[in-house]
This record gives sequence, structure tokens and C-alpha cells, in this order.
Amino acid sequence: MECLETLALSDSKFQNLVSTFSSLPGIGKKSATRIGFHLLRMDPVQFENWIETIQDAKESLGFCQECGGLSEEPVCSICLSHKRDPNMLCVVEQPEDIFFIESTKEFSGKYHVLNGSISPLDGIGPDQLRIKELFSRLDSSPIKEVLIATNPTLEGDATASYLTDTIKTKGVSVTRIAHGITIGGSIEYSDQYTLGRAIRARLTL
Repeated sequence: MECLETLALSDSKFQNLVSTFSSLPGIGKKSATRIGFHLLRMDPVQFENWIETIQDAKESLGFCQECGGLSEEPVCSICLSHKRDPNMLCVVEQPEDIFFIESTKEFSGKYHVLNGSISPLDGIGPDQLRIKELFSRLDSSPIKEVLIATNPTLEGDATASYLTDTIKTKGVSVTRIAHGITIGGSIEYSDQYTLGRAIRARLTL
């Protein structure tokens, strides 16, 4: 009986572990289960190093007071850099979007994180996002172009439309990242929304 109770308790604790990992974005139950077993098999020293790395990141990292991106200091290195073009500003929904755009090495300006997108159904309006901070930056800096890089979703498009209407009144040029069919993809397998965006964003050759 004692063995059965111990097994049930262990199983319950393991399920709690799996539930914790599966709550992370992009991690399903199967992946969470594999991660859980991997952690249990870890060498104790390796496990402690793993935990310390997470704790150090949690304690040391924060968000830039200027752009809202990830930073170890009050103001991030991108905002402080004199090599970045001060006339260009890229607006993104989340801090992680900066990493993806930076990996392309195609943008040399600075960034502004909104911390989400306008979604009336979820009760998220302009006041719940860092939009006032964006307009304040436009009024106090020499920005000439704002590249809106919100996601190609209904919420992302609504946010881009809202921002465009206001930014244009400030005499600032507004551009939007192009969306369409993935390179190497096929029209046949593209959904209606993506194909429609590709047609509206067509290029003149």
C-alpha cells in the first residue's frame, strides 16, 4: 500500500511538472513530458547550473525604458547606439519580435514595442498599449519613417491602421512590412487571407 501511495504521489508531482511546462507558449503536453523526464535524468550539478541560469536571467533582465525591448540596463544597447539610424523607427508587438527582425540584418533603425495589439474582443484598446509613449517619441525625436511590423492578423492590421492614421498627421512617413506567400510556397496551399494580402501588397516590376 505504501508503495502504491508513493507512486501516486510521484505521479501527481510529475503531472504538475508537465503542466508547468505545457503552460509555456509552443510547448504541448508531449514536449512537456519529454522535458520533464530530461530534467529528472539530469546530473545534479548540471541541473543546478540550469536553474541558476534561469534565476540569473530573471533577476538581471528587464525591459528598456525607451523602446520596451529586452535589456540588462535601464536603456538598451540599440537605443544607445550611435550607429543606428535615428530617423527610422520600427514598431513591433512584442519584445521578442526585435530579435527576429535583427536576425535579418535588414533594418538599421530603432524600435518601439507596443506590448500587444488592439483587440476589442479581449478588452485591449490603445490605452492598454504603449501607444502614448510612441507618439511622445515621434514628437520629441527626428523620426522620419515609422515601419509598422505588427503581425499579419486581424488585430495586427487593426493596430497598424490605427497607428497609420495618427502618425501621418504628424508628417511622418509610414510603411508596413509586406505580407504574402512564403518563398518556396504555393498559391494552391495558401489560405485566402494570406493570398489576399499578397495581392494587395503586389510589387511593380
